[in-house]
Amino acid sequence: MLSLVVFRPTPLVGAFVVEPEPRRDVRGFFARTWCQEEFAAQGLNPGLVQCSLTFTERRGTVRGMHYQGSPHQEAKLVRCVRGGIHDVIIDLRSHSPTFRRHFAVELREGSYRMLYVPEGVAHGFQTLLDGTEVTYQMSEFHRPEAERGVRWDDPAFAIPWPEPVSLVSDRDRSFPDFRA
Repeated sequence: MLSLVVFRPTPLVGAFVVEPEPRRDVRGFFARTWCQEEFAAQGLNPGLVQCSLTFTERRGTVRGMHYQGSPHQEAKLVRCVRGGIHDVIIDLRSHSPTFRRHFAVELREGSYRMLYVPEGVAHGFQTLLDGTEVTYQMSEFHRPEAERGVRWDDPAFAIPWPEPVSLVSDRDRSFPDFRA
């Protein structure tokens, strides 16, 4: 099978920057953003059960760092469809060689680049532009009782955010300090 997607490993085990390879002609282009066979061939969770969209009005807003606890851990495929984000993941898998490390990538409208976030890895982002929209494809249904998070400014991770933080939800501010 001809692959239309490039998987670029990140420094965190099991996380990938995913880049569609557009096929262009006089009309524009076609690009595949998801193929169950291609994701499975990379050893990634090929199951998708839910898609979501966020809209954030203000530049500098931080959303995250979120994940779902066991037994409802989820993999995510994240893409910015309007505006731009500084997308961040933190490895919270205690058995992982990259435990407690984070990785960031810029996702912007028009780049078509995506971030694959494996199960057990927290995810969040900061908006780089007003009016930013982000889509998520997830391998597990959202379960409110499984919602978990770590604070966006927790000193255990020391995440450098590129913009002054303009807005964070009360929930995201209230996560306790991380303890391994």
